[in-house]
Amino acid sequence: MRAGIHPEYKKAVVTCVCGNTFETRSTIGDLRLEICSSCHPFFTGKQKLVDSAGRVERYNKKYGKKTEAPTA
Repeated sequence: MRAGIHPEYKKAVVTCVCGNTFETRSTIGDLRLEICSSCHPFFTGKQKLVDSAGRVERYNKKYGKKTEAPTA
């Protein structure tokens, strides 16, 4: 590697709004985050899944193939 072209890689403390902190390395320095893995809904298991089955059925009912009414 050429000397003098790479940024300094130093220790950094990452702090989240929830209060979680951990130490890593970065070229920027200390970081402050809005959301981390300990408070993100996907990683904590509190994620709300949207049920799309009702939407698909409603779409098919509205725009799907229409069956012809029996003629008398």
